[in-house]
Amino acid sequence: MVKLSGIFSRLSRIKVAVIGDYMFDTYTTGKIRRISPEAPVSVLHVLHEESRPGGAGNVVLNLISLGAEVVAIGRVGPDAAGKSLIDSLGSEGVLTEGLIFQKNFQTPVKNRLIADGQQVLRVDFETISPIPEHVEQDVVNRLPALLSGVDIIAISDYGKGFLSRSLLMEIIELAKTQNIPVIVDPKGDDFTKYQGVTVLKPNLQEAYAAAKLPQEAPLEQVAETLFKEVSVDMLMITRSESGISLFTQDGKRHDFPVRSKEVIDVTGAGDTVLATVSVALANDLDIKYAAQLANIAAGIAIERVGCARINLSDLAVRLLEYDVDNKVFDEEHLFALQQALKNKRYCVLGLYSSHGMSTALFGSIRKLASRDSDMKLIVYVRDANPDEEFISLLSSLVEVNFVVLKCESLKNLCEIIHPHEVFLMENNKLALLDHFRALLPS
Repeated sequence: MVKLSGIFSRLSRIKVAVIGDYMFDTYTTGKIRRISPEAPVSVLHVLHEESRPGGAGNVVLNLISLGAEVVAIGRVGPDAAGKSLIDSLGSEGVLTEGLIFQKNFQTPVKNRLIADGQQVLRVDFETISPIPEHVEQDVVNRLPALLSGVDIIAISDYGKGFLSRSLLMEIIELAKTQNIPVIVDPKGDDFTKYQGVTVLKPNLQEAYAAAKLPQEAPLEQVAETLFKEVSVDMLMITRSESGISLFTQDGKRHDFPVRSKEVIDVTGAGDTVLATVSVALANDLDIKYAAQLANIAAGIAIERVGCARINLSDLAVRLLEYDVDNKVFDEEHLFALQQALKNKRYCVLGLYSSHGMSTALFGSIRKLASRDSDMKLIVYVRDANPDEEFISLLSSLVEVNFVVLKCESLKNLCEIIHPHEVFLMENNKLALLDHFRALLPS
């Protein structure tokens, strides 16, 4: 795996248009303590209930958490759920002018019943209905203004009828004229309606169904068939806990295994991938790096119940867990460290690599690390040209969370996120300092 912390620092604020099927998700959480006397079913004792945007709305929430500006384009019903959905997105700073109220349309609502951290039942309130011609024309008329300044278009198709073939054609053609990349999370077994998009991102079952091939067929054959039927630049097939397989038109395949500590709930993981890839591609990252970042984000999402929101801090923390080399930071990689330390406490230990790894230093590092499991330990190496073997040794210590090499990097980090404590190792003794500036050259 490439070192992604430097690439991570290239992520800047971009503008994304999310077009698709918007829904309203409700999570009813409680405990099951008995069987109903009325029927052989469990009784859920409700302890908590919350609602938030779902479907394309979940893609939006993930994009907001990743620092993007978002334009929402879709439809809702003139009902309480539709109004709540727009209000909820608006409170997040989402531009909601592209969400159209459609008469006689019910905003899709999905109520997930959760007991002891597991989803036990989902209740859906929805009617799948094709978009009326006048509503479609309204959307088409608004598109040029809505797509102004957009860096990438993310299409989230849940098959609820909003994304007609003709509307998709209008969106893709307009995107081409404005040189805007389009990434699609498709639905159904007919992918020809997505002709001309940049990235098509089906899941494994959708890919096989659209290619009309049996599950025993090699995935390369599936990709080859889809490329023949659909004119797209890249095919990204998500394979749940097996990760992501990326195919390009020249027949090359790249596999990215997912890294997850525990698979709890795969709900919404596809939305997380769509959001992360959109942010990466809009920042001109290579598609292979985009896939790796998306895989990390999806790995975090499936460890949580329901549609999880993955933010830059979540991504940074997980990124830095994977490789010892990712512990070492200079100015180029500092952004990832800043994100990883958001809302966390940390202490700084300053030392010189030229003094070597003494028993006293190792004991001091263990002492600082063992005081509080929630406190991160950053070692700042003060030498202008630190010894590489010493840095490698420091990085290998589980007690050391991060290593900062340059004084300017430490200054920039500490000014943005203030350390809880600052220490200096000198003459084999640990000294508590009043301020991090005492570690910097005068």
